[in-house]
Amino acid sequence: MPIVAQSTETTDWVSRFADEVIAESERRAPGKPAVVVASGLSPSGPIHLGNLREVMTPHLVADEIRRRGYTVRHLISWDDYDRYRKVPAGVPGVDESWAEHIGKPLTSVPAPKGSPHPNWAEHFKAAMTASLAELGVEFDGISQTAQYTSGVYREQILHAMKHRRDIDAILAQYRTKPKTAGKKSQKPVDEAELEAAEGSGAAAEDDGSSGSAGYFPYKPYCGNCEKDLTTVTAYDDDSTELTYACTDCGFSETVRLSEFNRGKLVWKVDWPMRWAYEGVVFEPSGVDHSSPGSSFQVGGQIVGIFGGKQPIGPMYAFVGISGMAKMSSSKGGVPTPADALQIMEPQLLRWLYARRRPNQSFKIAFDQEIQRLYDEWDRLDVKVADGSALPADVAAHSRAVRTAAGELPATPRPLPYRTLASVADITAGHEDQALRILGELDPANPIASLDEARPRYDKAEAWINTHVPADQRTIVRQEPDAELLKSLDEPSRQSLRLLLDGLADHWSLDGLTHHVYGVPKVQAGFPADATPKELPPEIKTAQRTFFALLYHLLVGRDTGPRLPTLLLAVGQDRVRTLLGE
Repeated sequence: MPIVAQSTETTDWVSRFADEVIAESERRAPGKPAVVVASGLSPSGPIHLGNLREVMTPHLVADEIRRRGYTVRHLISWDDYDRYRKVPAGVPGVDESWAEHIGKPLTSVPAPKGSPHPNWAEHFKAAMTASLAELGVEFDGISQTAQYTSGVYREQILHAMKHRRDIDAILAQYRTKPKTAGKKSQKPVDEAELEAAEGSGAAAEDDGSSGSAGYFPYKPYCGNCEKDLTTVTAYDDDSTELTYACTDCGFSETVRLSEFNRGKLVWKVDWPMRWAYEGVVFEPSGVDHSSPGSSFQVGGQIVGIFGGKQPIGPMYAFVGISGMAKMSSSKGGVPTPADALQIMEPQLLRWLYARRRPNQSFKIAFDQEIQRLYDEWDRLDVKVADGSALPADVAAHSRAVRTAAGELPATPRPLPYRTLASVADITAGHEDQALRILGELDPANPIASLDEARPRYDKAEAWINTHVPADQRTIVRQEPDAELLKSLDEPSRQSLRLLLDGLADHWSLDGLTHHVYGVPKVQAGFPADATPKELPPEIKTAQRTFFALLYHLLVGRDTGPRLPTLLLAVGQDRVRTLLGE
Protein backbone atom coordinates (compact mmCIF):
# COMPACT_ATOMS: atom_id res chain seq x y z
CA MET A 1 0.00 0.00 0.00
CA PRO A 2 2.02 3.01 -1.13
CA ILE A 3 1.26 6.29 0.59
CA VAL A 4 -0.58 8.66 -1.68
CA ALA A 5 1.15 12.03 -1.91
CA GLN A 6 -0.81 14.87 -0.37
CA SER A 7 -1.80 18.07 -2.12
CA THR A 8 -1.44 21.36 -0.28
CA GLU A 9 -5.22 21.47 0.09
CA THR A 10 -5.36 18.45 2.39
CA THR A 11 -2.33 18.79 4.68
CA ASP A 12 -4.47 18.85 7.80
CA TRP A 13 -4.34 16.63 10.90
CA VAL A 14 -6.64 14.06 9.30
CA SER A 15 -4.37 13.61 6.29
CA ARG A 16 -1.28 13.31 8.46
CA PHE A 17 -2.87 10.54 10.52
CA ALA A 18 -4.07 8.85 7.31
CA ASP A 19 -0.45 8.80 6.07
CA GLU A 20 0.70 7.21 9.32
CA VAL A 21 -2.10 4.64 9.43
CA ILE A 22 -1.55 3.50 5.85
CA ALA A 23 2.19 3.17 6.44
CA GLU A 24 1.71 1.34 9.75
CA SER A 25 -0.86 -1.02 8.24
CA GLU A 26 1.58 -1.91 5.47
CA ARG A 27 4.40 -2.51 7.97
CA ARG A 28 2.25 -4.81 10.09
CA ALA A 29 0.51 -6.79 7.36
CA PRO A 30 1.83 -6.17 3.83
CA GLY A 31 -0.89 -6.64 1.25
CA LYS A 32 -3.67 -6.86 3.85
CA PRO A 33 -6.98 -6.20 2.06
CA ALA A 34 -8.33 -3.66 4.58
CA VAL A 35 -7.01 -1.07 6.98
CA VAL A 36 -8.68 -1.46 10.39
CA VAL A 37 -9.50 1.47 12.66
CA ALA A 38 -11.62 1.19 15.79
CA SER A 39 -13.81 2.92 18.34
CA GLY A 40 -15.38 1.61 21.52
CA LEU A 41 -18.68 2.76 23.02
CA SER A 42 -20.41 1.66 26.20
CA PRO A 43 -24.24 1.90 26.01
CA SER A 44 -24.43 2.22 29.80
CA GLY A 45 -26.52 5.36 29.44
CA PRO A 46 -26.95 8.27 27.01
CA ILE A 47 -23.93 8.30 24.69
CA HIS A 48 -22.84 11.92 24.84
CA LEU A 49 -20.98 14.38 22.63
CA GLY A 50 -17.68 13.63 24.37
CA ASN A 51 -18.06 9.97 23.36
CA LEU A 52 -18.73 11.12 19.80
CA ARG A 53 -15.08 12.17 19.53
CA GLU A 54 -14.18 8.51 20.09
CA VAL A 55 -16.04 7.84 16.83
CA MET A 56 -15.43 10.99 14.78
CA THR A 57 -11.62 10.89 15.11
CA PRO A 58 -11.20 7.45 13.48
CA HIS A 59 -14.14 8.13 11.14
CA LEU A 60 -12.46 11.17 9.64
CA VAL A 61 -9.18 9.29 9.26
CA ALA A 62 -10.93 6.24 7.78
CA ASP A 63 -12.87 8.44 5.37
CA GLU A 64 -9.67 10.11 4.16
CA ILE A 65 -8.14 6.69 3.56
CA ARG A 66 -11.24 5.65 1.60
CA ARG A 67 -10.98 8.82 -0.49
CA ARG A 68 -7.55 7.60 -1.55
CA GLY A 69 -9.02 4.35 -2.82
CA TYR A 70 -8.22 1.98 0.03
CA THR A 71 -10.58 -0.45 1.74
CA VAL A 72 -11.13 0.48 5.37
CA ARG A 73 -13.04 -1.14 8.22
CA HIS A 74 -14.11 1.25 10.95
CA LEU A 75 -15.12 -1.01 13.83
CA ILE A 76 -17.34 0.24 16.62
CA SER A 77 -17.23 -2.22 19.49
CA TRP A 78 -20.41 -1.89 21.50
CA ASP A 79 -19.33 -2.79 25.02
CA ASP A 80 -22.81 -4.10 25.75
CA TYR A 81 -21.53 -7.11 27.71
CA ASP A 82 -20.06 -4.81 30.36
CA ARG A 83 -21.67 -4.81 33.79
CA TYR A 84 -24.47 -2.41 34.66
CA ARG A 85 -22.68 -0.24 37.23
CA LYS A 86 -25.37 2.06 38.60
CA VAL A 87 -28.72 3.65 37.86
CA PRO A 88 -27.98 6.86 35.92
CA ALA A 89 -29.82 9.96 37.03
CA GLY A 90 -32.24 11.80 34.81
CA VAL A 91 -33.05 9.02 32.33
CA PRO A 92 -36.79 9.09 31.48
CA GLY A 93 -38.63 5.88 32.33
CA VAL A 94 -36.03 4.74 34.87
CA ASP A 95 -36.38 4.65 38.66
CA GLU A 96 -34.44 3.20 41.59
CA SER A 97 -35.95 -0.25 40.96
CA TRP A 98 -33.32 -0.66 38.24
CA ALA A 99 -30.74 -0.97 41.06
CA GLU A 100 -31.64 -4.65 41.36
CA HIS A 101 -29.94 -5.20 37.99
CA ILE A 102 -26.56 -3.78 39.00
CA GLY A 103 -23.88 -6.31 38.10
CA LYS A 104 -25.73 -7.85 35.15
CA PRO A 105 -24.62 -7.43 31.53
CA LEU A 106 -26.10 -4.30 29.94
CA THR A 107 -27.98 -6.52 27.50
CA SER A 108 -29.69 -8.30 30.43
CA VAL A 109 -31.03 -5.07 31.95
CA PRO A 110 -34.56 -3.98 30.98
CA ALA A 111 -34.86 -0.94 28.73
CA PRO A 112 -36.39 2.22 30.22
CA LYS A 113 -40.17 2.12 30.50
CA GLY A 114 -41.88 2.86 27.21
CA SER A 115 -38.83 2.00 25.08
CA PRO A 116 -39.46 -0.15 22.00
CA HIS A 117 -36.07 -1.81 22.43
CA PRO A 118 -35.49 -5.23 24.06
CA ASN A 119 -32.92 -4.17 26.66
CA TRP A 120 -30.92 -1.33 28.17
CA ALA A 121 -28.00 -1.55 25.76
CA GLU A 122 -30.12 -1.66 22.61
CA HIS A 123 -32.10 1.36 23.80
CA PHE A 124 -29.01 3.59 23.95
CA LYS A 125 -27.29 2.00 20.95
CA ALA A 126 -30.31 2.81 18.77
CA ALA A 127 -30.15 6.55 19.44
CA MET A 128 -26.42 6.67 18.69
CA THR A 129 -26.77 4.54 15.55
CA ALA A 130 -29.43 6.90 14.17
CA SER A 131 -27.20 9.92 14.86
CA LEU A 132 -24.19 8.32 13.19
CA ALA A 133 -26.30 7.61 10.10
CA GLU A 134 -27.34 11.28 9.94
CA LEU A 135 -23.68 12.28 10.30
CA GLY A 136 -22.65 10.03 7.41
CA VAL A 137 -20.49 7.75 9.59
CA GLU A 138 -19.93 4.35 7.97
CA PHE A 139 -18.96 1.61 10.43
CA ASP A 140 -19.09 -2.08 11.27
CA GLY A 141 -20.80 -2.55 14.62
CA ILE A 142 -19.67 -5.40 16.86
CA SER A 143 -21.78 -6.44 19.84
CA GLN A 144 -19.51 -7.79 22.56
CA THR A 145 -22.48 -9.67 23.98
CA ALA A 146 -22.80 -11.51 20.67
CA GLN A 147 -19.05 -12.12 20.48
CA TYR A 148 -18.72 -13.56 23.97
CA THR A 149 -21.97 -15.52 24.20
CA SER A 150 -21.41 -17.19 20.81
CA GLY A 151 -17.92 -18.35 21.73
CA VAL A 152 -16.07 -16.19 19.19
CA TYR A 153 -13.37 -15.36 21.75
CA ARG A 154 -13.11 -18.84 23.27
CA GLU A 155 -9.53 -19.47 22.12
CA GLN A 156 -8.48 -16.02 23.30
CA ILE A 157 -10.05 -16.63 26.71
CA LEU A 158 -8.31 -19.98 27.11
CA HIS A 159 -5.05 -18.38 25.99
CA ALA A 160 -5.43 -15.59 28.57
CA MET A 161 -6.13 -18.12 31.33
CA LYS A 162 -3.09 -20.17 30.30
CA HIS A 163 -0.90 -17.04 30.44
CA ARG A 164 -2.57 -15.56 33.53
CA ARG A 165 0.71 -15.39 35.44
CA ASP A 166 2.30 -13.36 32.64
CA ILE A 167 -0.68 -11.00 32.64
CA ASP A 168 -0.60 -10.78 36.42
CA ALA A 169 3.07 -9.84 36.33
CA ILE A 170 2.35 -6.96 33.95
CA LEU A 171 -0.56 -5.71 36.05
CA ALA A 172 1.49 -6.02 39.24
CA GLN A 173 3.76 -3.23 37.99
CA TYR A 174 0.89 -0.80 38.41
CA ARG A 175 -1.07 -2.09 41.41
CA THR A 176 0.89 0.02 43.88
CA LYS A 177 0.27 3.20 41.88
CA PRO A 178 -2.51 5.56 43.01
CA LYS A 179 -5.89 5.02 41.43
CA THR A 180 -7.01 7.67 38.95
CA ALA A 181 -10.76 7.47 39.59
CA GLY A 182 -12.24 10.64 40.97
CA LYS A 183 -9.33 12.82 39.90
CA LYS A 184 -10.29 16.02 38.21
CA SER A 185 -9.88 15.60 34.47
CA GLN A 186 -10.32 17.79 31.43
CA LYS A 187 -11.70 14.86 29.47
CA PRO A 188 -14.90 12.82 29.75
CA VAL A 189 -14.40 9.72 31.85
CA ASP A 190 -14.72 6.54 29.85
CA GLU A 191 -17.09 4.00 31.38
CA ALA A 192 -14.69 1.07 31.08
CA GLU A 193 -11.78 3.05 32.51
CA LEU A 194 -13.93 4.28 35.37
CA GLU A 195 -14.91 0.67 36.01
CA ALA A 196 -11.27 -0.37 35.99
CA ALA A 197 -10.25 2.49 38.27
CA GLU A 198 -12.93 1.84 40.88
CA GLY A 199 -11.69 -1.69 41.53
CA SER A 200 -14.33 -2.42 44.16
CA GLY A 201 -14.93 -5.92 45.47
CA ALA A 202 -15.55 -8.95 43.29
CA ALA A 203 -17.11 -6.75 40.63
CA ALA A 204 -13.86 -4.93 39.93
CA GLU A 205 -12.80 -4.79 36.29
CA ASP A 206 -9.35 -3.58 37.34
CA ASP A 207 -7.21 -6.72 37.20
CA GLY A 208 -9.51 -9.69 37.51
CA SER A 209 -10.29 -12.24 40.20
CA SER A 210 -7.50 -12.91 42.66
CA GLY A 211 -7.26 -14.57 46.02
CA SER A 212 -6.00 -17.76 47.55
CA ALA A 213 -6.56 -19.58 44.25
CA GLY A 214 -4.45 -17.04 42.37
CA TYR A 215 -5.11 -14.46 39.68
CA PHE A 216 -7.66 -15.03 36.89
CA PRO A 217 -8.30 -12.56 34.03
CA TYR A 218 -11.79 -13.97 33.42
CA LYS A 219 -15.02 -13.23 35.26
CA PRO A 220 -18.14 -15.38 34.85
CA TYR A 221 -21.64 -13.98 35.09
CA CYS A 222 -23.55 -15.95 37.73
CA GLY A 223 -25.70 -18.78 36.40
CA ASN A 224 -28.38 -17.96 38.95
CA CYS A 225 -28.62 -14.15 39.40
CA GLU A 226 -26.77 -13.19 36.16
CA LYS A 227 -24.51 -10.77 38.04
CA ASP A 228 -20.73 -10.58 37.89
CA LEU A 229 -20.33 -10.58 41.67
CA THR A 230 -18.37 -13.79 41.30
CA THR A 231 -14.98 -15.12 42.32
CA VAL A 232 -13.11 -17.86 40.48
CA THR A 233 -12.00 -20.36 43.12
CA ALA A 234 -10.29 -22.97 40.94
CA TYR A 235 -9.15 -23.57 37.38
CA ASP A 236 -7.45 -26.50 35.67
CA ASP A 237 -5.50 -25.69 32.50
CA ASP A 238 -5.68 -29.21 31.08
CA SER A 239 -9.40 -29.88 31.49
CA THR A 240 -10.37 -26.16 31.47
CA GLU A 241 -12.64 -26.88 34.44
CA LEU A 242 -13.43 -23.63 36.25
CA THR A 243 -15.18 -23.27 39.58
CA TYR A 244 -16.68 -19.99 40.72
CA ALA A 245 -18.89 -18.75 43.53
CA CYS A 246 -21.28 -15.81 43.55
CA THR A 247 -20.86 -13.53 46.54
CA ASP A 248 -24.30 -12.03 45.98
CA CYS A 249 -26.66 -15.00 45.84
CA GLY A 250 -24.33 -17.77 47.06
CA PHE A 251 -24.62 -19.83 43.88
CA SER A 252 -21.57 -21.81 42.76
CA GLU A 253 -20.81 -24.23 39.96
CA THR A 254 -18.03 -25.91 38.05
CA VAL A 255 -18.00 -25.49 34.27
CA ARG A 256 -15.73 -26.43 31.41
CA LEU A 257 -14.40 -23.11 30.11
CA SER A 258 -13.82 -24.60 26.65
CA GLU A 259 -17.62 -24.93 26.40
CA PHE A 260 -18.76 -22.02 28.60
CA ASN A 261 -19.88 -18.70 27.11
CA ARG A 262 -21.33 -16.74 30.05
CA GLY A 263 -18.51 -14.49 31.10
CA LYS A 264 -15.82 -12.17 29.77
CA LEU A 265 -12.21 -11.17 30.10
CA VAL A 266 -11.66 -8.29 32.52
CA TRP A 267 -11.36 -4.94 30.81
CA LYS A 268 -7.59 -4.47 30.90
CA VAL A 269 -7.21 -7.82 29.18
CA ASP A 270 -10.30 -7.67 27.00
CA TRP A 271 -9.25 -4.49 25.16
CA PRO A 272 -5.76 -5.63 24.05
CA MET A 273 -7.20 -9.05 23.17
CA ARG A 274 -9.56 -7.32 20.72
CA TRP A 275 -6.72 -5.25 19.22
CA ALA A 276 -4.94 -8.47 18.36
CA TYR A 277 -8.07 -10.34 17.26
CA GLU A 278 -9.27 -7.57 14.91
CA GLY A 279 -5.84 -6.36 13.76
CA VAL A 280 -6.60 -2.77 14.81
CA VAL A 281 -4.05 -0.27 13.48
CA PHE A 282 -5.60 3.01 14.68
CA GLU A 283 -7.71 3.77 17.74
CA PRO A 284 -7.79 7.04 19.69
CA SER A 285 -8.13 7.12 23.46
CA GLY A 286 -9.33 9.58 26.07
CA VAL A 287 -7.04 10.88 28.79
CA ASP A 288 -8.35 8.33 31.30
CA HIS A 289 -7.22 5.53 29.01
CA SER A 290 -3.85 7.18 28.38
CA SER A 291 -2.70 8.13 31.85
CA PRO A 292 0.03 6.07 33.63
CA GLY A 293 -1.27 2.67 34.68
CA SER A 294 -4.41 2.99 32.60
CA SER A 295 -5.92 0.46 30.25
CA PHE A 296 -4.23 1.83 27.13
CA GLN A 297 -0.76 1.83 28.67
CA VAL A 298 -1.15 -1.58 30.30
CA GLY A 299 -2.83 -2.95 27.20
CA GLY A 300 0.22 -2.00 25.17
CA GLN A 301 2.13 -4.66 27.10
CA ILE A 302 -0.62 -7.26 27.38
CA VAL A 303 -1.42 -7.19 23.65
CA GLY A 304 1.87 -8.97 22.98
CA ILE A 305 0.61 -12.00 24.90
CA PHE A 306 -2.05 -12.35 22.20
CA GLY A 307 0.48 -11.90 19.39
CA GLY A 308 -0.67 -8.41 18.49
CA LYS A 309 0.51 -4.80 18.58
CA GLN A 310 -0.95 -1.74 20.23
CA PRO A 311 -2.78 0.57 17.79
CA ILE A 312 -1.40 3.98 17.02
CA GLY A 313 -3.66 6.91 17.73
CA PRO A 314 -3.91 10.20 19.59
CA MET A 315 -5.22 11.03 23.02
CA TYR A 316 -8.30 13.13 22.45
CA ALA A 317 -9.31 16.14 24.49
CA PHE A 318 -12.48 17.18 26.24
CA VAL A 319 -15.57 18.30 24.34
CA GLY A 320 -17.46 20.91 26.31
CA ILE A 321 -20.95 22.33 26.14
CA SER A 322 -21.60 26.06 26.37
CA GLY A 323 -22.76 26.78 29.89
CA MET A 324 -22.58 23.18 31.15
CA ALA A 325 -20.14 21.22 33.32
CA LYS A 326 -17.99 18.26 32.27
CA MET A 327 -19.97 15.38 30.84
CA SER A 328 -20.17 11.79 32.06
CA SER A 329 -22.15 9.21 30.14
CA SER A 330 -23.24 7.45 33.33
CA LYS A 331 -25.52 10.39 34.10
CA GLY A 332 -28.71 11.31 32.38
CA GLY A 333 -29.40 14.75 31.01
CA VAL A 334 -26.08 15.23 29.23
CA PRO A 335 -26.29 16.40 25.60
CA THR A 336 -26.08 13.61 23.07
CA PRO A 337 -25.41 13.72 19.31
CA ALA A 338 -29.17 13.47 18.81
CA ASP A 339 -29.63 16.60 20.94
CA ALA A 340 -27.06 18.47 18.86
CA LEU A 341 -28.55 17.29 15.57
CA GLN A 342 -31.93 18.55 16.68
CA ILE A 343 -30.61 22.13 16.51
CA MET A 344 -27.77 21.97 13.98
CA GLU A 345 -27.18 20.43 10.58
CA PRO A 346 -24.83 17.42 10.38
CA GLN A 347 -22.32 19.47 8.39
CA LEU A 348 -21.84 21.94 11.25
CA LEU A 349 -21.42 19.20 13.84
CA ARG A 350 -18.91 17.34 11.63
CA TRP A 351 -17.00 20.58 11.10
CA LEU A 352 -16.63 21.16 14.84
CA TYR A 353 -14.85 17.81 15.18
CA ALA A 354 -12.89 18.08 11.92
CA ARG A 355 -11.40 21.54 12.36
CA ARG A 356 -9.70 20.88 15.72
CA ARG A 357 -6.85 18.44 16.26
CA PRO A 358 -7.84 15.59 18.59
CA ASN A 359 -5.72 16.99 21.43
CA GLN A 360 -7.52 20.36 21.24
CA SER A 361 -10.63 20.82 23.33
CA PHE A 362 -13.63 22.72 21.98
CA LYS A 363 -17.21 23.52 22.90
CA ILE A 364 -20.50 22.71 21.25
CA ALA A 365 -23.02 25.50 21.65
CA PHE A 366 -26.57 25.03 22.83
CA ASP A 367 -26.94 28.69 23.77
CA GLN A 368 -26.75 31.93 21.78
CA GLU A 369 -23.23 30.98 20.69
CA ILE A 370 -24.73 28.64 18.10
CA GLN A 371 -25.70 31.70 16.05
CA ARG A 372 -22.08 32.89 15.97
CA LEU A 373 -20.88 29.41 15.01
CA TYR A 374 -23.33 29.35 12.12
CA ASP A 375 -22.18 32.81 11.00
CA GLU A 376 -18.59 31.52 11.01
CA TRP A 377 -19.60 28.43 9.06
CA ASP A 378 -21.45 30.48 6.44
CA ARG A 379 -18.46 32.79 6.02
CA LEU A 380 -16.26 29.74 5.49
CA ASP A 381 -18.71 28.49 2.86
CA VAL A 382 -18.28 31.75 0.95
CA LYS A 383 -14.48 31.68 1.26
CA VAL A 384 -14.29 28.10 0.02
CA ALA A 385 -16.52 28.99 -2.93
CA ASP A 386 -14.44 32.01 -3.95
CA GLY A 387 -11.07 30.34 -3.33
CA SER A 388 -9.94 32.60 -0.48
CA ALA A 389 -10.03 30.03 2.35
CA LEU A 390 -6.83 28.68 3.90
CA PRO A 391 -5.84 25.12 2.93
CA ALA A 392 -6.57 23.63 6.37
CA ASP A 393 -9.96 25.34 6.41
CA VAL A 394 -10.73 24.00 2.94
CA ALA A 395 -9.89 20.48 4.14
CA ALA A 396 -12.06 20.78 7.27
CA HIS A 397 -14.94 22.14 5.17
CA SER A 398 -14.61 19.28 2.69
CA ARG A 399 -14.71 16.73 5.51
CA ALA A 400 -17.80 18.41 6.94
CA VAL A 401 -19.92 18.51 3.78
CA ARG A 402 -19.03 15.16 2.22
CA THR A 403 -17.64 11.70 2.84
CA ALA A 404 -15.99 9.27 0.45
CA ALA A 405 -19.54 8.07 -0.35
CA GLY A 406 -20.69 11.54 -1.48
CA GLU A 407 -22.22 14.81 -0.36
CA LEU A 408 -24.35 14.97 2.78
CA PRO A 409 -27.90 16.28 2.22
CA ALA A 410 -27.85 20.07 2.53
CA THR A 411 -30.29 22.98 2.84
CA PRO A 412 -31.01 24.33 -0.69
CA ARG A 413 -31.20 27.97 0.50
CA PRO A 414 -28.98 28.25 3.61
CA LEU A 415 -30.35 31.50 5.01
CA PRO A 416 -28.60 32.91 8.10
CA TYR A 417 -29.35 30.77 11.15
CA ARG A 418 -29.92 33.78 13.39
CA THR A 419 -32.47 35.13 10.91
CA LEU A 420 -34.29 31.80 10.76
CA ALA A 421 -34.26 31.59 14.55
CA SER A 422 -35.76 35.08 14.83
CA VAL A 423 -38.46 34.24 12.31
CA ALA A 424 -39.30 30.99 14.09
CA ASP A 425 -39.38 32.86 17.39
CA ILE A 426 -41.68 35.60 16.18
CA THR A 427 -44.07 33.41 14.18
CA ALA A 428 -44.39 30.75 16.92
CA GLY A 429 -45.03 27.84 14.57
CA HIS A 430 -47.18 29.59 11.95
CA GLU A 431 -45.54 28.38 8.75
CA ASP A 432 -47.52 30.66 6.45
CA GLN A 433 -46.25 33.68 8.37
CA ALA A 434 -42.71 32.30 8.34
CA LEU A 435 -42.85 31.82 4.57
CA ARG A 436 -44.15 35.36 4.09
CA ILE A 437 -41.27 36.83 6.07
CA LEU A 438 -38.60 34.68 4.49
CA GLY A 439 -39.99 35.48 1.06
CA GLU A 440 -39.45 39.19 1.76
CA LEU A 441 -35.80 38.82 2.81
CA ASP A 442 -34.64 38.97 -0.80
CA PRO A 443 -37.47 40.32 -3.01
CA ALA A 444 -35.37 39.81 -6.14
CA ASN A 445 -35.05 36.09 -5.41
CA PRO A 446 -37.78 35.09 -2.96
CA ILE A 447 -38.10 31.56 -1.63
CA ALA A 448 -41.28 29.85 -2.79
CA SER A 449 -41.46 27.16 -0.10
CA LEU A 450 -40.14 26.58 3.40
CA ASP A 451 -38.65 23.36 2.05
CA GLU A 452 -36.00 25.51 0.38
CA ALA A 453 -34.85 26.62 3.85
CA ARG A 454 -35.02 23.15 5.38
CA PRO A 455 -33.62 21.42 7.33
CA ARG A 456 -31.83 24.54 8.63
CA TYR A 457 -35.12 26.28 9.37
CA ASP A 458 -36.36 23.28 11.38
CA LYS A 459 -33.09 23.17 13.35
CA ALA A 460 -33.35 26.89 14.18
CA GLU A 461 -36.98 26.47 15.20
CA ALA A 462 -36.07 23.52 17.44
CA TRP A 463 -33.34 25.63 19.06
CA ILE A 464 -35.81 28.43 19.78
CA ASN A 465 -38.36 26.03 21.23
CA THR A 466 -36.01 23.94 23.36
CA HIS A 467 -33.06 26.12 24.37
CA VAL A 468 -34.29 29.72 24.60
CA PRO A 469 -35.87 30.53 27.98
CA ALA A 470 -39.48 31.69 27.91
CA ASP A 471 -38.56 35.11 29.26
CA GLN A 472 -36.25 35.62 26.27
CA ARG A 473 -38.82 34.69 23.65
CA THR A 474 -40.20 37.45 21.45
CA ILE A 475 -43.85 38.47 21.81
CA VAL A 476 -44.92 41.31 19.54
CA ARG A 477 -47.26 43.85 21.13
CA GLN A 478 -50.92 43.53 20.25
CA GLU A 479 -51.63 47.24 20.75
CA PRO A 480 -49.45 50.38 20.58
CA ASP A 481 -47.84 51.56 23.81
CA ALA A 482 -49.87 54.76 23.92
CA GLU A 483 -48.28 56.01 27.13
CA LEU A 484 -44.73 55.65 25.78
CA LEU A 485 -45.65 57.22 22.43
CA LYS A 486 -47.25 60.17 24.21
CA SER A 487 -44.16 60.76 26.35
CA LEU A 488 -41.68 60.93 23.45
CA ASP A 489 -39.69 64.11 22.88
CA GLU A 490 -39.43 65.71 19.45
CA PRO A 491 -36.09 64.07 18.42
CA SER A 492 -37.56 60.65 19.17
CA ARG A 493 -40.72 61.42 17.19
CA GLN A 494 -38.56 62.63 14.30
CA SER A 495 -36.54 59.38 14.29
CA LEU A 496 -39.75 57.35 14.05
CA ARG A 497 -41.03 59.54 11.18
CA LEU A 498 -37.75 59.06 9.28
CA LEU A 499 -38.01 55.30 9.73
CA LEU A 500 -41.64 55.12 8.62
CA ASP A 501 -41.12 57.44 5.64
CA GLY A 502 -38.51 55.10 4.14
CA LEU A 503 -40.06 51.80 5.22
CA ALA A 504 -41.71 50.82 1.94
CA ASP A 505 -38.66 51.72 -0.18
CA HIS A 506 -36.35 49.60 1.98
CA TRP A 507 -38.58 46.56 2.58
CA SER A 508 -35.99 43.75 2.35
CA LEU A 509 -33.45 42.41 4.78
CA ASP A 510 -30.54 44.36 3.28
CA GLY A 511 -32.66 47.43 2.69
CA LEU A 512 -33.99 47.58 6.24
CA THR A 513 -30.52 46.96 7.66
CA HIS A 514 -29.25 50.01 5.76
CA HIS A 515 -32.32 52.06 6.67
CA VAL A 516 -32.47 51.28 10.41
CA TYR A 517 -28.79 52.05 10.92
CA GLY A 518 -29.10 55.12 8.70
CA VAL A 519 -31.89 56.92 10.56
CA PRO A 520 -29.70 58.26 13.43
CA LYS A 521 -27.05 59.30 10.87
CA VAL A 522 -29.54 61.28 8.78
CA GLN A 523 -31.06 62.79 11.88
CA ALA A 524 -27.61 64.05 12.89
CA GLY A 525 -27.02 65.55 9.43
CA PHE A 526 -24.87 62.81 7.90
CA PRO A 527 -25.53 60.68 4.81
CA ALA A 528 -27.27 57.34 5.53
CA ASP A 529 -24.37 55.47 3.95
CA ALA A 530 -21.65 57.26 5.93
CA THR A 531 -19.05 54.83 7.29
CA PRO A 532 -18.11 54.63 11.01
CA LYS A 533 -14.81 56.35 10.26
CA GLU A 534 -16.74 59.35 8.91
CA LEU A 535 -18.96 59.64 11.99
CA PRO A 536 -18.44 61.00 15.50
CA PRO A 537 -18.67 58.53 18.43
CA GLU A 538 -22.02 60.00 19.47
CA ILE A 539 -23.71 58.34 16.50
CA LYS A 540 -23.24 54.89 18.01
CA THR A 541 -24.90 56.10 21.19
CA ALA A 542 -27.76 57.56 19.17
CA GLN A 543 -28.18 54.25 17.30
CA ARG A 544 -28.39 52.29 20.55
CA THR A 545 -30.97 54.71 21.93
CA PHE A 546 -33.01 54.49 18.71
CA PHE A 547 -32.87 50.69 18.66
CA ALA A 548 -33.98 50.47 22.31
CA LEU A 549 -36.96 52.72 21.52
CA LEU A 550 -38.01 50.49 18.62
CA TYR A 551 -37.72 47.34 20.73
CA HIS A 552 -39.86 48.88 23.47
CA LEU A 553 -42.53 49.94 21.01
CA LEU A 554 -42.56 46.62 19.14
CA VAL A 555 -41.91 43.94 21.81
CA GLY A 556 -41.86 45.75 25.15
CA ARG A 557 -38.19 45.02 25.93
CA ASP A 558 -34.78 46.67 25.61
CA THR A 559 -33.54 44.03 23.18
CA GLY A 560 -34.80 41.37 20.81
CA PRO A 561 -34.14 39.80 17.42
CA ARG A 562 -32.19 41.83 14.87
CA LEU A 563 -34.38 44.80 14.03
CA PRO A 564 -34.48 44.27 10.23
CA THR A 565 -35.72 40.72 10.76
CA LEU A 566 -38.16 41.85 13.44
CA LEU A 567 -39.61 44.54 11.19
CA LEU A 568 -40.09 42.07 8.35
CA ALA A 569 -41.73 39.63 10.74
CA VAL A 570 -44.14 42.18 12.16
CA GLY A 571 -45.13 43.42 8.69
CA GLN A 572 -45.41 46.98 7.37
CA ASP A 573 -48.98 47.69 8.42
CA ARG A 574 -48.52 46.48 11.98
CA VAL A 575 -45.17 48.27 12.30
CA ARG A 576 -46.83 51.54 11.33
CA THR A 577 -49.60 50.96 13.86
CA LEU A 578 -47.25 50.10 16.73
CA LEU A 579 -44.99 53.06 15.96
CA GLY A 580 -47.90 55.43 16.19
CA GLU A 581 -48.55 56.35 12.55
